Amino acid sequence: MESPTSFYVLVVAVAAYYATLAFYRLFLDPLARFPGPKAAAVSRWYEAYYDVFLGGKYTFKIAQLHKEYGPIIRISPYELHVADPAFFETLYRLDGRWDKYSWTYDAFGASNSTVFGSEHDSHKIRRRAIAPFFSKPNVLARQDMLQRYVDKLCSRISDHRGSTFNLGAAISAFVRDVTNEYILGKTYNDLELDDFGVAISIASHGGGTFWRATKHIRWFGPLVKAIPVGMTMRLAGGGTKAFLRFLQQTRQDTREALEKATSPAGHTDSGNTQNTMVDAIANSNLPPAEKRPRRVLQEVGTTLGAGYETTASNLRLVLYHVYSNEAILRRLRRELDGLGSTGELADLKQLQNLPYLRAVLTEGMRLSPGIATRAARITDKDLLCHEWRIPAGTPVGMTAYLMHTDEALYPEPMRFDPDRWLGSTGAVADARFYAPFSRGTRMCLGMHLAWSEMYLVLAALVQGFNFTIKNATAIDFEAEKDNFGIGTRAGSSLHALVTPCNLQ
Repeated sequence: MESPTSFYVLVVAVAAYYATLAFYRLFLDPLARFPGPKAAAVSRWYEAYYDVFLGGKYTFKIAQLHKEYGPIIRISPYELHVADPAFFETLYRLDGRWDKYSWTYDAFGASNSTVFGSEHDSHKIRRRAIAPFFSKPNVLARQDMLQRYVDKLCSRISDHRGSTFNLGAAISAFVRDVTNEYILGKTYNDLELDDFGVAISIASHGGGTFWRATKHIRWFGPLVKAIPVGMTMRLAGGGTKAFLRFLQQTRQDTREALEKATSPAGHTDSGNTQNTMVDAIANSNLPPAEKRPRRVLQEVGTTLGAGYETTASNLRLVLYHVYSNEAILRRLRRELDGLGSTGELADLKQLQNLPYLRAVLTEGMRLSPGIATRAARITDKDLLCHEWRIPAGTPVGMTAYLMHTDEALYPEPMRFDPDRWLGSTGAVADARFYAPFSRGTRMCLGMHLAWSEMYLVLAALVQGFNFTIKNATAIDFEAEKDNFGIGTRAGSSLHALVTPCNLQ
């Protein structure tokens, strides 16, 4: 039996270790001179309190800390955050050979993917292989496919005419169906489901909780993944089961697509060998290790996930504001009338040239950018921000959402005002300080697909339907938590009474 003395020695040793560590971080660490709360400098548990226990609030706490401490602050023992818009182009420059901060992204357990891989050089070669597949010309070439799903969305909305239904869930189903077919060449027909597969959307939003917990408790994610799927399916609720079945199906379809793409017949079935993202990877110049099934599964899975609720959340926010403001709705309809008969399908290129439609969607992306979290980079050289020299190797980040809601850049930042992009009510907003899809070498691969979905859906719904929004206010669609993506009170919900719109 151990003596009490041994126990006391252990306690004193542990206390001395943590006291010494705290002293070092507060006074001797290279980041000790940067302003910020002392508790954040000492331990990541400061961030964990806001992210894990308060549910994704650290991004918004950072905004408060900048008001207290200035434009550059220390937000953890290892990391800095900047709130100076002029620094944005310096940090996310196209020629910056800088790594992402792996602590944030490794929590997804997909470090070999383009989306969540941290190392710059690996990202560069992976991105080069699939960038043409997501290029603007390639997306434009798929307009017929996009339009087919827009038509199906409109048909399903028409099924609910005269009644109130969950338009938000229908939007999520549309985005999933489009994304799955574009990337995998498969559709799971979520638009045809009675409830539009709303459980999948709800589970997707819940993924933010899992990510935040795994950031701070590194063994949590691997532990959950180690639980056999069969056991999880037995214990899980209906929504989680639907989500897991969905993931299993996408993984199976990815494996089948890879087998087809790498078989001799896969190169002769069609003159087009780039039908899917898997084809693009298999037929690229990537080294063999990058084409192994495990990595391709990560690549496809993360790209699919990145394309779902980000686009759907933005469309929900835009639809809420358009149908809650008669002036915006009338102005959009007048502009769309200029394309000709409402019975004619709008060409995507034509829609992209409509200034007010573009301004409405741009304003939506300002308030609902692709991610809510900070995008930290590790630079290979010292950086200068004001009078502060940031040491090389230090993770330093900025948050696009906080920049987008900076009242110095966007007066009345929470007001949905498309005119701020047209100069109708004052100075035109400065595009240098607008980055809904990030900036630089890590800019979102799927942005052209996302923009195309938003243009086509908004144009079709504005021309075809009247919606009366039910039981919702603007605050329900504002960012309230950091789920990596934007977390809102509304989640995937946007209930509306639908009636046809017969424009003359």
